[in-house]
Amino acid sequence: MEDDKEQRPDSLLPYDDWTERALRHVVAKAVEFVVEKGLPDGHHFYLTFRTDHPGVSIPARLKAQYPQEMTIVLQHQFWDLRMDWETDMISVGLSFGGVPSMLHVPLNAVVAFADPHVRYGLRFRPVTEEEVKVETPPPPPEEPAAEASEAAESESPQVVSLDAFRRRSPPRT
Repeated sequence: MEDDKEQRPDSLLPYDDWTERALRHVVAKAVEFVVEKGLPDGHHFYLTFRTDHPGVSIPARLKAQYPQEMTIVLQHQFWDLRMDWETDMISVGLSFGGVPSMLHVPLNAVVAFADPHVRYGLRFRPVTEEEVKVETPPPPPEEPAAEASEAAESESPQVVSLDAFRRRSPPRT
């Protein structure tokens, strides 16, 4: 018996990755909103992140207590909340056991976000260290100025005529 459901072909375009990256930016926009305007009445955030992700900076005692994953609550007592768009880094001050601490969390380290007041939540797959390296490729080596200008001069634009691809209509009689 054949499967009645049509199977979707594998995509050569990384739609799932693009969607996940876009949804991570929803988290960033929510943080940015709170930075600029404060938390609206009743809203609060649960932010879960991988503590073992490259770029996460938390106090050693918290890292020992939460070696892989940690959830923080942004509600009443936090300070210096920041969203750095250049580095995609969330920074916030929180107290743990009465000890003030600064946390720096790359957006790629976030695995869950929730605003329980409106029953809104997102889950993300962990971003691997290899994926982090792929997302931030090394800068290309610099060409000497003389070679760069010669290369630019030798590269002339290519013009392609589309006439060969146009459908011709039969002659009218």
